[in-house]
Amino acid sequence: MSQQRSTSGGQCPVMHGSKTSEAMAHKTWWPNALNLDILHQHDSKTSPFDDNFDYHAALKTLDIDALKKDVKALLTESQSWWPADWGHYGGLMIRMAWHSAGSYRIADGRGGGATGNQRFAPLNSWPDNANLDKARRLLWPIKKKYGNKISWADLILLAGTMAYESMGLKPYGFAFGREDIWHPEKDTYWGAEKEWLAPSDAENSRYSGERDLENPLAAVMMGLIYVNPEGVDGHPDPLKTAQDMRVTFERMAMNDEETVALTAGGHTVGKCHGNGDAEQLGPEPEGAAIEEQGLGWNNHQARGIGRDTVTSGIEGAWTTHPTQWDNGYFYLLFNYEWELKKSPAGAWQWEPIDIKEEDKPVDVEDPSIRRNPIMTDADMALKMDPTYRSIAERFYQHPEQLADAFAKAWFKLTHRDMGPKSRYIGPDVPSEDLIWQDPVPAGRTDYDVAAVKADIANSDLTLAEKVTTAWDSARTYRQSDKRGGANGARIRLAPQKDLQGNEPERLSKVVNVLSNIA
Repeated sequence: MSQQRSTSGGQCPVMHGSKTSEAMAHKTWWPNALNLDILHQHDSKTSPFDDNFDYHAALKTLDIDALKKDVKALLTESQSWWPADWGHYGGLMIRMAWHSAGSYRIADGRGGGATGNQRFAPLNSWPDNANLDKARRLLWPIKKKYGNKISWADLILLAGTMAYESMGLKPYGFAFGREDIWHPEKDTYWGAEKEWLAPSDAENSRYSGERDLENPLAAVMMGLIYVNPEGVDGHPDPLKTAQDMRVTFERMAMNDEETVALTAGGHTVGKCHGNGDAEQLGPEPEGAAIEEQGLGWNNHQARGIGRDTVTSGIEGAWTTHPTQWDNGYFYLLFNYEWELKKSPAGAWQWEPIDIKEEDKPVDVEDPSIRRNPIMTDADMALKMDPTYRSIAERFYQHPEQLADAFAKAWFKLTHRDMGPKSRYIGPDVPSEDLIWQDPVPAGRTDYDVAAVKADIANSDLTLAEKVTTAWDSARTYRQSDKRGGANGARIRLAPQKDLQGNEPERLSKVVNVLSNIA
C-alpha cells in the first residue's frame, strides 16, 4: 500500500494510503464474474474454535463480576509503551467501542460491533481508527485470561461501557452474546472511492446531486465512522456539518436528540491527539512491517506517545475534567465564543476566546500545565444549528436528562445490531423493551394447531398464494443484524404491505383470509 500523506483539501493529516484489494483487482479484469467469496466466509474448516464450541454456552461459565473488575482496574493502570491520558484509558476505550459499534448502518445492517470485525481489514487500518490497535493490545491480557469465555466483540464494547461507569455515568445496561468472526469480511460495501478520505467532488464519490449520500453508506468519507471533524470536505462550516450529521446519524438509526446526546456524551471525556508531525507516522497495521507485530501508525522518529501523540490531527480535550462525567461540555460550549485555529498537526479546530485559566484542562502528563480546550466542527454544529441547539440547551439546563438520554443512546449504539432481545445474555440486561429492538408479543400457544392447518387447507387460497406470501414474509430476514423475517408478521404492515414486489392486491387477499382464521 502506497503511503501518500497530505494536509490539503481538509484531509486529516494522519490519513494516508490508497485503497486496494485483491477482490478489486479481479473485478477490474473480469467485471462480470460471479463473486462467490461470501460462500467461503468463516468456513468451519478455518475456524479457530473446536467443532463443538458454543459461545453462548461458554458465557454461562464466565465470571462476569471478575471480568468487569479486571476491566475497570486496567483503565487506571497506565503502561509506559502507551501512557494513559491523565492516567485513565477511559477516553481511548470509549473511542474503540464507539468506532466498533458506530460503523453500523440501517439500510443493509452491515457494520457494527456484533462480530468484532474491528480487528480485521479494512476497519483495523481505517484512518478514523488510528491508534485503536493500542486499545485492543491493552485489552489482550484480559482476553488471554478469560479465553473463549469472552469474545472480542463483547470485550471491546464492555470496555467502553465500563469506562463510562468508572468516570461517573450510570450505564443503562449491557448484554453479552456477540460471537466473533475470525477473518475479514469481504462482502461489506464501504464505498467506491479508490483513496482514503476522498472529497465529495472526487472520482467515484459517494455523493451525487446537491449532496445526496449513496445508499447504503452512512459515513461521509471512505475511512470515517461519522462526519469529518474539520468540516465538510475539511472546510469548517458548522451549519453544513449539521446537515451531514443529520443524514449520517439517521442512517445509523439515531434521531436528533440521540445525535446531540451522543456527541455531547462522547466528547465529555477524553481528548483528540494532534500534537506532532503527522509526516513522521509509519504505516497503518495492514501496511506495516511484520516487526510492528500488529500495531501501526508508530512514530520511530520522535517520542510520539503521551502528550506528543498524533491520531486525528486535532489536538485538545473538550472539557475541563476529561476523566469525569459532568456537564462541562455544554458549560464551555455555551459560555465561551470560539474561533478557528490550526492544531500543531495542521488540522482545523475551534478554540475558546479569553477562557479563564481554571476552565482549561490540565496537560495529560503534567498537571501544572493547562491547555486550551477544543471543539470540532460537529461540536459547533450543536451550538449553531437551531434544532440541535434547542436540544443542547435543554441538556445544559437539565444535566440529568443528558445523562439519561446518553445512557440509553449509548446502549442503543452498542446493541442495535445484535438482533432480538432474546439473544441478550448477562445480569445487566435491561427489563424494558425498546422500540428499536423490534419487540414482538409472545403470542398464544393454547390453540389447536391441527384445526388451524385444516382451516388454511380448506380456505379458497391457492397453493401459489400461500407459498408466495410465506416467501415474501420470510425473505426480508438478513443475517447481518438479525432484522426482518417472518417473526411478527410485519408483511401485514406498512411499508411491506404496499411494496409492489409483494403484489399488494394478492397480499391483501391472503392476509384477510388468514386474519379471519387467526
